Amino acid sequence: MNKLKTYQIKISIATASAVAILFVGCGDNYKRVGQEAATTIYPQGVARNFTLTYTEAKKEMSSLDSAETRVIAILKSPLNKDFDNLEFQYKEFPEGLQVDFFDEKNQKSVITADYGIIYSQTNLIDLQGNVVITAHDGKKLEAPQLYWDRKNKWIFTQEKFTYTNPEDGTIMDGEGMDFNREFTFFNAHKTYGLMTIKEN
Repeated sequence: MNKLKTYQIKISIATASAVAILFVGCGDNYKRVGQEAATTIYPQGVARNFTLTYTEAKKEMSSLDSAETRVIAILKSPLNKDFDNLEFQYKEFPEGLQVDFFDEKNQKSVITADYGIIYSQTNLIDLQGNVVITAHDGKKLEAPQLYWDRKNKWIFTQEKFTYTNPEDGTIMDGEGMDFNREFTFFNAHKTYGLMTIKEN
């Protein structure tokens, strides 16, 4: 009997050890990746019914001067999230935006988009979703996405676009283009489809 009890005790110890090893081996030491590991990022500021007016002085000023300024752009959005507290700074407009900008003659052109993001350090604006630029003379550009380089006053896309010019009655479809803000220089990378030309 002694041998049987010893044998049963050994089996019980072996079973208990196996269960303990099983529980220790099943510990949660899984390193989270992807969405699970994403750090929550909070904006430093949130503004609703946001309006920002950009102005510039008509002449260069010193620190003690005062001078007349002119409005060069007005940015409006239902929601603005300011992430300038991050290392890579940006401002986001998740519910869309409208930018009215004015040339030297105070003629207004308008840009609208469903979503926008301004990269503060590079002065690049990424506009997405139903992007429409309407120039003061009625020229219109429609595209799903556009980039606007504010520093160089240059707009470009690699997406499909439709360009309407009421001056000569033409409608042009294409893919990829770049142009200056005033529409005085326009470079379409690829054009296709029908071009409607107004007859006199």
